Order: sequence, then structure tokens, then C-alpha cells
Amino acid sequence: MYDYRTNSQSSTILSFAQGDVTGDFVEDYVYLVGQQTSDSPYNTHITLVIQDGRSNQFFTIPLKTDQAYQPRLFLGDFTGNGTDDIFIRMDSGGSGGFSYFYIYSFLHNMPSLLFDYEVFDQTFIYKVLYQDDYQVKVINETMDLQFMIDLSGRDPEYLSEIYGSDGKLLKPLEGFVSGLNQLYPVDFDNDGVYELFALQRIAGQYNADQLGVVQTPLSWKNGQFAPLFENQWVAVFGEKQG
Repeated sequence: MYDYRTNSQSSTILSFAQGDVTGDFVEDYVYLVGQQTSDSPYNTHITLVIQDGRSNQFFTIPLKTDQAYQPRLFLGDFTGNGTDDIFIRMDSGGSGGFSYFYIYSFLHNMPSLLFDYEVFDQTFIYKVLYQDDYQVKVINETMDLQFMIDLSGRDPEYLSEIYGSDGKLLKPLEGFVSGLNQLYPVDFDNDGVYELFALQRIAGQYNADQLGVVQTPLSWKNGQFAPLFENQWVAVFGEKQG
């Protein structure tokens, strides 16, 4: 039972999970604790706390981003070493639909950050370029991949703001790919080791102008998460969103 005081003020258990995260085949207790604001579901001073099931010793790991909505935990093996890792998700609550994600290993009571959403955001460099004939080219410069999105089925009023009656661009226009919006643990090959499925929105003229979603499957390889099959996909919205 949790009785460790991580803060002189009232810390609350925000999420809890049990599993062997130390690798000694004894269940450990994993908590996200923090302070809840009195007038909203917003949480501050969010901290990862681990109680070693064998020794009952407590360990605390401060999170770089420690303020968010709905912090929650998932335990699963992401590296293939047979020991649970700690997947943390927290919602920003902003209009962009962003969440914050960390994955920690705590093998042998040593914390190691396996995934940081901010590092992921810096990994891939994108360009989103509107083209003539109602096309948008999405370029992943890091992986040397290109995708085309067909806008011809969009609302005529929307298209008239961008294209002339001949389908030519009225002026050069660029969109953007957002930071990490969603990250899901998925065991793609059912071998008991989890991969990751990352989603990033493709936006056009403004944040709510959603054109599609970049989908990136990731797996643990050579000490880091890298695109599975060295590939990505794009899911396309057929109509104007928002």
C-alpha cells in the first residue's frame, strides 16, 4: 500500500500499476503521483514512484513535463528482455490534441529513459507543400519518403480559397506536420514484446485544417525506437475537418 510522501503537500495517486519492472521476478508497484488542482482535473508536480516488491524500497523519478491532464500508466515489455517497462501518457488538454509520452526501463532498480516525446518530435523533418491540380505533397526529409494527398474531393468553398478555376495555386502555400499526437503500445507480431504506433496530424492552412495523419510504427532496435520496416504511412481525410 502506498505510504511514501513525495511532497510536503497533499500528493495524490493519479495512476497505479503492478508488474515486474526490476527484473527479479517479483511484482513491483508503480505509481504516478502529483497534486490535483482544486477547480479542475489538471495535475501538477507529476512524479513517477516505484516501490521494489522485494525490498519495499521507494524510488522517485521526476518527469521533465510534470503538468498535465489524465496521467496514466501501462506496463509491458518493449525491449524484449522479458521485464516490464513503464509507459506513461499524459494529456495536454490543448486544442492541438497533443499528449506527452515517456517510456522508462527500471531494470535492476536503474531508471533509463527509453522514449521521450520531445526527442521523437525532433527526429523527423517534414515539408507539406501544396501543388497544382488539388494535390498536397508530404515529404519526410529524414527518411526520404514522399506521399501525395488528393484534395479534389474537398468542399468547393475550401478549394476556392487556394486554387483558381483551372486548378492552379493562387499563391505558394505550405502546411505542416504536428508533433506527436498519439502513441499506442501494440504487439504487432504477437510475440509478447510491444511495439509503438505513433500518430501525427498533417495540417494545412491552420491547425484545425486537417489533411491526414502520419502513421509511424516503431520497434526497439539497437538501443532505440526506430521505424518498423523503415516505413511510414499516411491516412487521408476526404473532407474538410473542423
